[in-house]
Amino acid sequence: MAGMNRRHVLAGGAALSAFLPMVSACAPSRASSATGPDETMDGTRMAQLIAAGEISALDTVNAAIDRAIAVEPQINAIATETYDAARAEALLGPTGTLAGVPSFTKDLNDRFGEPTLFGSRAFRGYIAPEDAPISAAWRRAGIVSLGKSTTPEMGLTSTTEPLATGATRNPWNLDHIVGGSSGGAAALVAARVVPFAHANDGGGSIRIPASCCGLFGLKPSRQRLHGRVAEDPRAIDLAVDHAVTLTVRDSVALFRLAERRDGPYQPLGAITGPSDRRLRIGVAPDPITDAVLDPEVGDELERTARLCERLGHDVVDVRLPFDGERFMDRFLLVWAGGAAAFADAASDFSGQPVGPDILEPWTLGLAEMFMARQDALPAAIDGLKAFETQYNAIFDEIDVLLTPTLTRPADPIGYQSPTLPFETAMERVTTFAAYTGLMNVAGAASMSVPLGMSRAGLPIGSMFSAKQGDDGLLFALAYELERARPWFDKTPQLLA
Repeated sequence: MAGMNRRHVLAGGAALSAFLPMVSACAPSRASSATGPDETMDGTRMAQLIAAGEISALDTVNAAIDRAIAVEPQINAIATETYDAARAEALLGPTGTLAGVPSFTKDLNDRFGEPTLFGSRAFRGYIAPEDAPISAAWRRAGIVSLGKSTTPEMGLTSTTEPLATGATRNPWNLDHIVGGSSGGAAALVAARVVPFAHANDGGGSIRIPASCCGLFGLKPSRQRLHGRVAEDPRAIDLAVDHAVTLTVRDSVALFRLAERRDGPYQPLGAITGPSDRRLRIGVAPDPITDAVLDPEVGDELERTARLCERLGHDVVDVRLPFDGERFMDRFLLVWAGGAAAFADAASDFSGQPVGPDILEPWTLGLAEMFMARQDALPAAIDGLKAFETQYNAIFDEIDVLLTPTLTRPADPIGYQSPTLPFETAMERVTTFAAYTGLMNVAGAASMSVPLGMSRAGLPIGSMFSAKQGDDGLLFALAYELERARPWFDKTPQLLA
């Protein structure tokens, strides 16, 4: 497969933009945590208490490590732990807007001197030569990383069950998935190990696990936050970095500390609560493909729409005017191109030929799909770039689009396994995540808000999306929804 044509292969498939440039470059005593913070705090509150001297960064980090040790055997959400380094960092007294707050870094992003597996067996032994841009921004803010959270191989699917580290399990029900690709991050936050965790989103990878695990997850607009971008102007950037969080205010704080100052947008500014502006919200329950919506998810969407009406917003029904079959065909070809590029990089790093010894069946299936159709890639990218204009046109009549985040609650472990026959896995993944990719292609702001619960006790997220650059509009709406239907005190069966 090393000879495949990679023209126009985007820096996009989940976090390919962060990955490819890097592979080519290729302990103090433990303090007592008896006075450490408990799991009811969000990161903003932790930082306030640390700054006031009421708790120490070391106590906060040690308490989080204790929680991680307690639940990790059940959820399997940590790819690499860096506890000693975290304690040393906390002991030095980190400074910044969230100084001393513990978190995890997704295993697709580098932190200097630490392993990055990219969810793959092929990259055992890889040590990051530098910080990824988002890692550097979080480090400057004083956030203390406790290690790497699990992810599917190269973030290429909507469940976190990689062969490299095994299945990550949902704290709400250990027999169910956490989503992907920021699955480990979501499991650790849902279990209250840490108040937030780094995540990124190339096709839904923040919003999908947020929905599965009952968290708030906002995908920022393209070029809004620090992150690698495609150097080739013919490519299309799908992936952005941000976080999954327990509270809206933590998401705002993390957004602000990672904002680009050289990008096309004005700074977000201090958004601390709802806006007085009433919005026109368009509700579109139907996927643009032939995926079937679970009735419970449909019912929850209706409840969310009625909540928005009670809050004074103008809620209207809309039908998305997109050719779903054509969109999905183009999107999957571009996604497969990312898998093909990753396969080559995995072979180069490991010194082994592309095959099942180093890569999963799902990754290999995507790469083979790309090889068979690679000549169609430039036209697919052109079509997806044109989609941005089509997407923006729907906001001539509405301010915000409301859809389900996913077609169904979290699947059982194994239902989307990367070891399934390729066509089976493809059908199950694409029908599960039938809504989220639209906003990655459009570069638009989009968020999953944890407003519902299935009868079986699994979270159901509602997805609110806007135009590119309208991140602040969504944050203000999120604050309003958080006040109207609080979710912070809704906790899963498994708590740290």
